[in-house]
Parts: sequence; structure tokens; C-alpha cells
Amino acid sequence: MAFDIRLLWKAPSVNPVNHKAKSIPALNPFNLYGRVFLLSWWGFFIAFWSWYAFPPLLTDTIKKDLRLSQNDIANSNILGLVATLLVRLGAGTACDKIGPRWTFAVILLTGAIPTALAGTITTPQGLIVIRFFVGILGGSFIPCQVWTTGFFDKNVVGTANSFAAGFGNAGSGVTYFVMPAIFNSLVQRQGLTEHVAWRVAFVVPFILITVTAVIMILACPDTPTGMWSSRTRDVQRHLDMRDTFFTTTGGDHKLQNAESIHSGGLANDTIKLNPPPRTQGRYTETQAVEDDLLTAASWELVEKPSVSNSTKAIASLPTWTLIAAYFCSFGTELSVNSILGAFYNHTFPTLGQTGSGNWAAMFGLLNFVFRPAGGIISDLIYRYTRSLWGKKMLIHSFGLMTGVFLMVIGFTNPGTKAMMFGLMTGLAFFEEAGNGACFSLVPHVHPTSNGLITGVTGAAGDLGGIIFLLIARYEGTKFHRVFWIIGVINIVGNAIVAWIQPIPKGQLGGR
Repeated sequence: MAFDIRLLWKAPSVNPVNHKAKSIPALNPFNLYGRVFLLSWWGFFIAFWSWYAFPPLLTDTIKKDLRLSQNDIANSNILGLVATLLVRLGAGTACDKIGPRWTFAVILLTGAIPTALAGTITTPQGLIVIRFFVGILGGSFIPCQVWTTGFFDKNVVGTANSFAAGFGNAGSGVTYFVMPAIFNSLVQRQGLTEHVAWRVAFVVPFILITVTAVIMILACPDTPTGMWSSRTRDVQRHLDMRDTFFTTTGGDHKLQNAESIHSGGLANDTIKLNPPPRTQGRYTETQAVEDDLLTAASWELVEKPSVSNSTKAIASLPTWTLIAAYFCSFGTELSVNSILGAFYNHTFPTLGQTGSGNWAAMFGLLNFVFRPAGGIISDLIYRYTRSLWGKKMLIHSFGLMTGVFLMVIGFTNPGTKAMMFGLMTGLAFFEEAGNGACFSLVPHVHPTSNGLITGVTGAAGDLGGIIFLLIARYEGTKFHRVFWIIGVINIVGNAIVAWIQPIPKGQLGGR
């Protein structure tokens, strides 16, 4: 079926059980779903911008002003990811407990404070401390993904998640253009010294982060049906009317209605499901529709975080598949973002700080296209196969090719710009599309603990970034060695978990 461009602004049709949208009105902020989508990616985008606002100015300006050594810069890169790792682990549980919107807003407002304080840095130690707390903003990825998962149905959830994350990740590329531009403007047009200008430049992301968080709180709900605390009761009310939906598909049997919400016996975190007996033989269209409705309802049963439930979800092999895949793919992206400008400057000295930064920015900017592509391809595979194995194999295919490109760059250490930039573009496609494909599968794995799974998967990416940057720290300027080592890890990491089934055995909605 051809894509209908009107869906980009037209009010979407919604799933009658969970009220999730079946299309993405990305160009319509007046529509509830379009507004949530906009603020999801924009909130993550501006957070990523501030999170990576230091590297474009560290190569020369800040390095000279604070008299930084290469180890000081490497340590600040690593500590910034440590904070993000910790926040992402906690953000998943917070999303399940209080909802993604408030979790998102709290992370943004908290991270805005150290962003505003960037101008107070006077020592290498101060830089490390501020970058650690600015790293809080990197945790915004978790509520970004949980929020879009809550508003878009499973036929487009992979696309919605990948677009939101891809546009957000592109902030790491935009900041390489924007921060130097702000700095240069303050020096050339406002007459500020370099010592003052780079500090004042951080006021811009501070203002944007704060305004975004306030709009998020005032202009959007927690879920399509309203408040987070009443989400399951709202879904149960629609589930009680499901016979109407089944009758329209031609079914000749009815399901027993779940216990009425008005009986007072239904807890807020409980949905009663009464699946019909499975017809032997052919899997009929009616059964497919019924299963989709039951699955939609089961996805809304977000369990209150507990040690036993959390341990069970985290310990399952499908969760570890996501952890391993994202450890490799997003860990690669974070480490490459941090060292690519220096790699270019070392290999092609004539580019200088600005030229190296501009070319390094392209790697992050390609997220605008490549990460969404991973989610779109994943959704298309699922749409035509109705099998999550297709989504899973796509993740590992991207992971293996990412490893191949990293190794080629590492072993050849390209000496021409054309070859270097061409190989980096190929790497960007497979690595960034792999990120999008990974978070197309995440909503299917333990959907009743979606925030938790999103959190630990996202944190795994940061852990990968930390380990890869530690490798880079001890390799010094031997950047090509760093690339092939990370490439080997990508190939081995994906190969080890490729055999694991996509979701836990017996989980509803896994056909």
C-alpha cells in the first residue's frame, strides 16, 4: 500500500481499546498525538544538544582557556556518560511509577541547572563535575521512548520511536554547528572575549530546555486517555465493550465481559482478559483482530515496580538480547561522537577545529534519516510477516554490518577524505538504523514493564559508550585501533545473542 502523505497532518485513527494512534500526525501540533510526538523528539533533541554542547568547543577554545590535557577531556567525556547511565536506570522505573511525561520534565529541569552553571567552570575538575551533572540530560531518552510507546499503536510504534529518537540524536550533530556559531557571534558581534563568550553560549540551551519542560507539563497529558494513575481503568472500560468490535469483523462467538469497573473489585493496575477458545486449523482474520485487541489491553497493564517483577524482567534472555544489541550500537555512536572530531583533525590537520567539527557533525545529523529508517524497515517487516523474529534478525544484521564497517575503517585507516567520509556514512547507516530497529522491538518485550526495559536497554548503550571511551582513552591518538576493536565487539556481541527468541515464551502478542 502506498504511503498517504495526508497522514502527516490528518487526525489519526485510534485503537478502540487503548486509544493509541495508528498513524503519526508529525506535522500537526494542534492534534494531541502530533503534539506529544513533537515534544517527545524536541525534548530529547534539546537535551542531546546541551549534553554534547561541550565537545565542539573543547577541541580548542575551552581546552586553552582551562589549560586542559587530553586526559582531562577524556575523563570529562566518560563522567558525562556515567551520569546518563545512572539516570537511565532510574528513569525506567520512574516512568512505570509516575508516567513518562513527568519523568521527562523533571530530567529536563534538573539538567538545565548544571547547563546554566557551565559558565562558572574555572578548572579541569570543575569541568568534570559540571559535565557529570549535565549528563543527567542524556537520561531523557527513556521517557522520550516510553511516551511515544504510550501514544502510538504497535503497527507504527517502531516508526514513532525511531523518528523521535533519530531526531533527538541529531542534536549531537546540530550542536557542532550551533555552539560554535553562538560562540563566534558573541565574539564578533557582541565584542565578548573568548573567555566570556563560551560561558555565555550555554545560556541558550538552558533557556530552551526550561521552556520545553514547562510546555510539556502544561500542554500534554500522560496518556491518550488522561492521567497516568487512571490509565488501566480507562482501558478496561473500552475492553468491556470489545464484543462490539469483534461483531463487526464477522465473528460468530462472543467473549465474556471482564468484571465491570464499577463493581469496585478491580484494582487500578489490573486488566481482566478472557480470551476465546482458539479455533483449530487456519488462523482466521477474526482471531487476528481479537488477539490484537487482547494484546493492546495487555500492553496497558504496566506493573507497579517491585524487586521480584523487575528482577524477572531484567533476567530474561530476550531482555539481554536488547541489552547486548544496544550496548554495541549506541555505545558505538556515543564513543564515535566524542572522538570523531579529534580523529578527523588528527588525520587531516588542514581541516582545523571548525572543519573537523563540521564533518564530525554530519555523523550525528544523519540520525535524522538513518535511525528512523531502521524503525520503518522493522515495522514493514513485522507488518508483512507478523513475526517478531523478523525484527530481531534485522537488529543483528545491522549490528554485524556495523562491526564490518568499523573494522574496515580501523584496518585501512583511510588517508583520503573521500574514502574516510564514505566509510563513515556507511557506518552511520548501519549503526544508527540498528538503534532504531532495536527500539522497534523494545515495546514488545515485557510490555507490562515497558519503562524498566526501556531504561535498562538505554543504560546499556551508555555503558557501551563508557567502555568504548575507556578503550579510546588508553589508545591515545591511535583512533584507527579504537575503531577496529569496537568493530570486533559489535560482531561478537550480536552473534552471541542472535539465537535467543524475541520475547519470553508464552507472552501474549508474540506470534
